[in-house]
Amino acid sequence: MPRKVVSGPDYDDDYDDYDEYDEDYAEYDDTEYDNDQHPVKTVKESSKKPASMVPVHWTCSMCTFNNHESMTYCEMCGVFRETFVKSAKDGSLKDAVSAVSSEPRASAMPKADSAKTPMKTRAVDSDKANSTQLPSSGSSLGAEKKKKTPVLSEEIPVERTALLVPDHFQLKGDQSCGASSSSQNDYVIQKLSSDISQLNVDKTNVNVTKPCLPEEYKPEKWMLADQESGVLSQLNLAIVGHVDSGKSTLSGRLLHLLGRISRKDMHKNEKESKEKGKGSFAFAWAMDESSEERERGVTMTVGVAYLETKKYRVVLLDSPGHKDFVPNMISGATQADAAILVVDASTGSFEAGMDGEGGKGVGQTKEHAQLIRSFGVEQLVVAVNKMDAVAYSKERFEFIKLQLGSFLRSCHFKDSAIAWIPLSAVENQNLIKPPSDARLTSWYQGFCLLDAIDSLQLPSRDVTKPLILPICDVIKSQSTGQLAAFGKLETGAIQNGSKVLVLPCGLEATVKSIERDTNPCNIARAGDNVAVNLQGIDGNQLMPGGVLCHPGFPVAVANHLELKILVLDITIPILVGSQVEFHIHHVKQAARVTKIIALLDKTGKPSKSVPRFLKSKQNAVVQVMLDGAVCVQEFSKNRALGRAYLRSSGRTIAVGVVNRVIGQDEN
Repeated sequence: MPRKVVSGPDYDDDYDDYDEYDEDYAEYDDTEYDNDQHPVKTVKESSKKPASMVPVHWTCSMCTFNNHESMTYCEMCGVFRETFVKSAKDGSLKDAVSAVSSEPRASAMPKADSAKTPMKTRAVDSDKANSTQLPSSGSSLGAEKKKKTPVLSEEIPVERTALLVPDHFQLKGDQSCGASSSSQNDYVIQKLSSDISQLNVDKTNVNVTKPCLPEEYKPEKWMLADQESGVLSQLNLAIVGHVDSGKSTLSGRLLHLLGRISRKDMHKNEKESKEKGKGSFAFAWAMDESSEERERGVTMTVGVAYLETKKYRVVLLDSPGHKDFVPNMISGATQADAAILVVDASTGSFEAGMDGEGGKGVGQTKEHAQLIRSFGVEQLVVAVNKMDAVAYSKERFEFIKLQLGSFLRSCHFKDSAIAWIPLSAVENQNLIKPPSDARLTSWYQGFCLLDAIDSLQLPSRDVTKPLILPICDVIKSQSTGQLAAFGKLETGAIQNGSKVLVLPCGLEATVKSIERDTNPCNIARAGDNVAVNLQGIDGNQLMPGGVLCHPGFPVAVANHLELKILVLDITIPILVGSQVEFHIHHVKQAARVTKIIALLDKTGKPSKSVPRFLKSKQNAVVQVMLDGAVCVQEFSKNRALGRAYLRSSGRTIAVGVVNRVIGQDEN
């Protein structure tokens, strides 16, 4: 086999290919090189040696290649022989190399020609020499061929040694071509001694650059700066609930009362809504701005608005309530720190929100409550709206509180974290100040809605971890007019001039400008909803579901995941091969369940037997394969990128977390 001078160690465990290669090479020895001058000469010289002489080999500890006894390094990978390295450590390297350099040179070839002779020719010479010693029987010949190893001729000049040393130990200048004088040889010996003394042959001690680990990340000082003076803390508040419960009307009314909607815009909305016979939608149109939403009378996408209370700068996330737009609700409301669950108190509407149309299913009040809890939201304000439709009845309010409260506890909401507020958005009762209607004040003396919002507590903001900003939407920046990535900073901080990695495209970009609440700012930290304008990248590379992250700490992009899930109320069991709709942060993908690994008991321990299917209220570990790769991380590393939801036939069938990122499978 010809010597591979440049190649590194081959880690293939299957050596059959090498055996076949030896057999092919033996055929070349018998045919192509019969007329070659060097092989013939070598055969004559080797024929003078005793026929019983067997070459002695040593095995490389790195690549297991058999080398001739005279070699001090591996012919295949260049690793030095262990005894040679030990002698270097004992101070006897000079004697070892001197012994090699003192061997007789090849007398049949001039020195200058020897340096230019290809390595391949010398290997062939050795094979030809050894071929005369092989047995003549067919069976012995076949066995001997597989054991045969190319042996280097013992007549190796010192100049050849430099060519076989790995790149790290290559000599410089004229030394790589060979040293003829004794002083040059001494320099070679000293150079090899100093280099080899630093070499550790221990296979477990491999010098590999370690990847950046999360615990190695150190935030900069500007990221840890104190709260800016005069700037309120930001609270991301999702408005969720069943369709037609009055979510958009409640949001628009709050904005109008707090001066966030001008009189001109409000007058325009009132006029246009009356012309279309929808006069009661005037406040809702402050949030539902698209012509399709106004025509259909339902919210279709998550509307974003800003308002300020005494304590917070609130980002309102008005979510669609119709079951057809639950995926949009998941995409937008997943940014929430807390939520307002709006309930229609009128007779029949509350029941439809709980049990669905006809009482044969799950309404969006239940589904939204389950989803908002799976987002990690622990604080909830239940706004019992349209109390004017039931004459502000205390009995109706208590009935709703009893029925819904029991379900919320089953979703693991704590009673202490739930505020119940009776109100009427249309009649402006109990929104930003205590109610004035005697029918309500006669039995209710609690918080108004605005005070209930101020009573919420901010979750912890982690600015000490690397930047992660899931892209919720791609919008046109109001300050620059260019496309910008909009979303909530989950961890870390960002400032103008920061370098970011855009995933899944994998391109780096520079932050050109940042907008918070439509106002330019220089720095944004974890918890802020911002629009980031980038330079150095085409705007078409930005997409909802992507992620802006720290270049040194990239987020995984994968389509094969292991999930821990809780199966919700379902009528059709989940089987291996079931087609589902996979949702994670702001992206969705078609997927299928590829494996059910185990059921989990209440303590989280897996069952011994593997189930064939999953049914309602079961906890399980499953594997899913997505049609396309998504930006994802384990839930233990990042909660925002580790929460997942499975939907099928227009219903959410399971919620869970990413237990393990298996990888990206092209199949």
